[in-house]
Amino acid sequence: MAQLDTRQKLAILADAAKYDASCASSGTSKRNSAGGKGVGSTEGMGICHAYAPDGRCISLLKILLTNSCIFDCHYCINRKSSNVRRARFTVSEVVDLTLNFYRRNYIEGLFLSSGIIGSSNYTMEQLVEIARQLREVHDFRGYIHLKTIPDADPELVRLAGLHADRVSINVELPTSRGLKRLAPEKDEGRIEGAMSHMNTAIIDGRDARKKYKSAPKFAPAGQSTQMIVGADAAKDGDIILKASSLYNRFSMRRVYYSAFSPIPDASAVLPLKSPPLMREHRLYQSDWLMRFYGFQPREVIAASEDGMLPLDIDPKLAWALKFRESFPVDVNRAPRDMLLRVPGLGTKAVGAILKSRRYRNLRLDDLGRLTQSIRKIRPFISCVGWQPTRLTDREDLKSLIVPKKEQLELFART
Repeated sequence: MAQLDTRQKLAILADAAKYDASCASSGTSKRNSAGGKGVGSTEGMGICHAYAPDGRCISLLKILLTNSCIFDCHYCINRKSSNVRRARFTVSEVVDLTLNFYRRNYIEGLFLSSGIIGSSNYTMEQLVEIARQLREVHDFRGYIHLKTIPDADPELVRLAGLHADRVSINVELPTSRGLKRLAPEKDEGRIEGAMSHMNTAIIDGRDARKKYKSAPKFAPAGQSTQMIVGADAAKDGDIILKASSLYNRFSMRRVYYSAFSPIPDASAVLPLKSPPLMREHRLYQSDWLMRFYGFQPREVIAASEDGMLPLDIDPKLAWALKFRESFPVDVNRAPRDMLLRVPGLGTKAVGAILKSRRYRNLRLDDLGRLTQSIRKIRPFISCVGWQPTRLTDREDLKSLIVPKKEQLELFART
């Protein structure tokens, strides 16, 4: 491998890390270096920009330790047989980059992943050592997210949780069939076994903190994972069921979805085109329905057509149009779980409705002030002075709700 300087390595390894979507830094405990103690922070405004659920922009140094790899996964641009320029950081280079970028106020933390070099254990040792030096030698108090390796020794993975805010293990593909076909060197059982061990360690760490204040924090922001969408024949229904299983069995904080992107010198088993980015977006919306709106995975799948979510409308509207017998919902009497099923009503709007209706019966104009789009919710609700009558059952209801697409003019007159 030709000798590269740090700047050249950064250009290669930051670009190689762009395919990993799971870099949101929400959910960790708050730490800062106020008072002159330590270096770094997980708070405030701060590169890779991720957005937390509360809207904060999080700046992370997002890199790979190396893009060399002993595995030959078909979908990965860094696979062993790929003709890409290789680079590798040393432990001290990553530590110095992180500290120097933070001191310049470029970043608030580090997202570190790696190809497999030498062996899974050797690579995991390098990742843990970087996090250890940042925490113990330099007292770095910013955010650290480590990608762990399921084949590594469980003790090494456990050590990662002692130094990192969040750890993640990529499930890669939604079905075992797809994993065997596109990543034959990876094993679903080992991946899920590592997730299970990590979940147990996180729970044990939280229990220990409740009993002993001196107990060390263990991955306070939990664990996450990522699935590739569109690289195999898995349908949206398969992905939704897999995500639900991961949330229920391993207490995942987030499941991320990454649309497959065609790579140079691709294997013949891969599709020639990437899936529509809207498909990735619809899967995130379905994920939100299960996590925050009380939908069961089978209900979300029921709104699909042959296992695929519609691309032209969001999955909640698709469900409402398919199961119109559940509507209209009386906004002055309906429980929270039914209000959450009304298209156009988010969690904040439902909270405002529940709070406001304690003092008065709501009318349509009241809802207009509490929601963003009264047009979308009208066919699915009833309130004082408003009944949708036959509007809910109209065959052309979808066209009345969904705005017509218009071609924008580049030099339109104002």
